[in-house]
Amino acid sequence: MAVYTHLGAEDLARLIGEYDVGGLVMAKGIAEGVSNSNWLVETTGAGHSGTRFILTLYERRIDYADLPYFLDLLDHLAGKGCPVPRTMHDRSGASYRMVEGKAAALIEFLPGVSPTRPTAAQARSVGAVLARLHLAARDFPLARANGMDFAASAAILDACTAARLATIHPDLPAMLDPAHQAAALDLSGLPASQTHTDLFPDNVLMLGEQVTGLIDFYFACTGPMVLDLAVTHAAWCFDRDNRYLPALGAALVEGYESVRPLESAERELFADVAKGACLRFVASRAEDWLDTPDDALVTRKDPMQFVERWRFYEKAGARLLDE
Repeated sequence: MAVYTHLGAEDLARLIGEYDVGGLVMAKGIAEGVSNSNWLVETTGAGHSGTRFILTLYERRIDYADLPYFLDLLDHLAGKGCPVPRTMHDRSGASYRMVEGKAAALIEFLPGVSPTRPTAAQARSVGAVLARLHLAARDFPLARANGMDFAASAAILDACTAARLATIHPDLPAMLDPAHQAAALDLSGLPASQTHTDLFPDNVLMLGEQVTGLIDFYFACTGPMVLDLAVTHAAWCFDRDNRYLPALGAALVEGYESVRPLESAERELFADVAKGACLRFVASRAEDWLDTPDDALVTRKDPMQFVERWRFYEKAGARLLDE
């Protein structure tokens, strides 16, 4: 989340007026993330829709043709009892509107806070909810290809060029070869569903050990469920110095398997899939680092964080889930 496009108070009030949520009381820009402009919105409320929402203006990495997939998936999962925010539909029934040539959506605000130092109990709860999401989404009628798959990650790093990557960190160009190796990994035979694929702690809301919300589904896609688990593992199970936390890793997988046990092929490929997941974030963070304007209200994220995590999975190998 971030703010790239600045809308005036009158523009925001006019937009909120298209929804049956009452009048605009407050709108505050959210200075996190790198892809879209976001505001926390408070209204006077109407009906049963509540009074707090997230307004998103889609800026980057989004094909508007994908918006029905993203927004309908939220409604599908919410209807099955998964802790995800509903999409608010405007008075005409549309799930998004156009504002200054950009698509905008109003999403239900959910209670909870994102953990900054997750515990094993929290990781176990997240694993279980992720598995529930995968099972609930298997009958979702739409599909979307993964626009940030391993081949795309390799292509992004190639486009950045070794010379430019080296301006971020001298070790970054060495990730080009592993990225192409990951792109050759065949995951087509693994069980699939709709997947979040970006479940960092800041995309999970919790009250204590209870998951109250999974948010930011704009990288969701149809694909192998084990990739989603591997992304979550790489995002949750390391400390700020990128040291692996085995208690969290074990708890996350135990929570997941309490709902959907992994197949043997998923377990065998887990470390390789996690390496590919790390390289995806190396690539996207490097691209954002090089392309983000200096005056944008956004904090750049260091791609080297996931280089360090890739090194862990490279060393752990196939025995990782057996430890």
